[in-house]
Amino acid sequence: MSLSKKQREFMPLNIAVLTVSDTRTEAEDTSGKVLVNRLENAGHQLAEKAITPDDIYQIRAVVSRWIADPDIHVVISTGGTGVTGRDGTPEAFQPLLDKEIEGFGEMFRMISFDEIKTSALQSRALAGVSNGTYLFCLPGSSGACKTGWDNIIKDQLDHRTAPCNLAMLIPRLKER
Repeated sequence: MSLSKKQREFMPLNIAVLTVSDTRTEAEDTSGKVLVNRLENAGHQLAEKAITPDDIYQIRAVVSRWIADPDIHVVISTGGTGVTGRDGTPEAFQPLLDKEIEGFGEMFRMISFDEIKTSALQSRALAGVSNGTYLFCLPGSSGACKTGWDNIIKDQLDHRTAPCNLAMLIPRLKER
């Protein structure tokens, strides 16, 4: 029998936040601040926060360091998921993935459609698992970060969410 959300104990996760932008500074990083605010309000801990340019190799370097750190459970990026020449976050993440969670991008676009209609098709939001770490790529707007966190990520990173969630699978992610 599965436990209800009230019976399971909350398990805070260590989450790293990466803003991908050629122009934003820490002072102007509203999307990164939205994610940090929401993860901390949910009871999780900010492991690290960084801003990197839209360059797949610089993105990959930061994310690789984080997925090599056994104390970081989740990486959430914001920015670089569009279709312009400089948008390369999915290309930076994909070679690092052991498994892609296709449903995340599909669900994100479905929920976004209700908010921004057909403009949702421009998002290449994605998620996956790499070296036992969950990776989430969100678009760069603060609205998209709110949509992704509030409607999908928050509950999936809460061990109490029934019938199942991604957080409860963390101890099994490195099984071979």
